[in-house]
Amino acid sequence: MTDRKYPIGPFVLKEDYTKEELEGMLHFIQSSASKYSALVEGLSDEDLAKTYREGSWNIRQLIHHVADIAILHYFRMKKAVTEPDYKEPTLINMDAWAVTSDSLEMPITDSLNILESTNQRYVYFAARLDEEGLSKAYFHAVRKIWINQKGALAMSVWHLQHHLAHIKLALEEEL
Repeated sequence: MTDRKYPIGPFVLKEDYTKEELEGMLHFIQSSASKYSALVEGLSDEDLAKTYREGSWNIRQLIHHVADIAILHYFRMKKAVTEPDYKEPTLINMDAWAVTSDSLEMPITDSLNILESTNQRYVYFAARLDEEGLSKAYFHAVRKIWINQKGALAMSVWHLQHHLAHIKLALEEEL
């Protein structure tokens, strides 16, 4: 593995996803907080300061970032499904968020709890969307793609797996 920035590869949006793929995505999102918790359980402040490559965010920042983005993904889905004029998703400056005091200094427990709770709501909501709800799309200005809610779920799974791999690299664990 040579690409420490994208250890699982870049996000690739498929044209459509099967019912089985969606169920798998929902299962992964629902179980991801426990995967993160198990990976970082008992880490010291020194361990949380480890990075996966030079100039990257450290483990503490990654945990806070993943919780922030879980909230953002859930927020985008609810807006897309409930607001007909939501055609461009809410964006954040991730690099700026990663250097705020909470991302740099706070214990990770609260963010792990946020990840757990947000993902439960996200999965509950997403699992009850019908085909019309799942087809609601918006234009992702950063990625330059139109993405419907099936694709948004796939992006959420990719994001969670992407940063799990980063933490494993920082801890020098097998991917």
